[in-house]
Amino acid sequence: MKTLTITEGRGRLGYWLKRATHGDDIGFVVDGAVVALRPVEVHSADYALQEYGLSEREMAAAEKKIAASIKGARSRGEVTKFTGGKNDFH
Repeated sequence: MKTLTITEGRGRLGYWLKRATHGDDIGFVVDGAVVALRPVEVHSADYALQEYGLSEREMAAAEKKIAASIKGARSRGEVTKFTGGKNDFH
């Protein structure tokens, strides 16, 4: 395993991250412990459960409530749709 201090790795962080994604063992020494860089699978389907403890049913209900709240705020003129244009920032 290639181990680096934070200072050593900071300047070429992208390089070290790419090496880790290609299977190389890369670690950073932090307070005397080695923290390894490893690629992980991200499953967005279970994000709400992992992050907020919501079931699929609870997440669907939350989505509806949020959408209704945004729709109401738009109709009251409290928020506008972001289009990416420079006029969105006034």
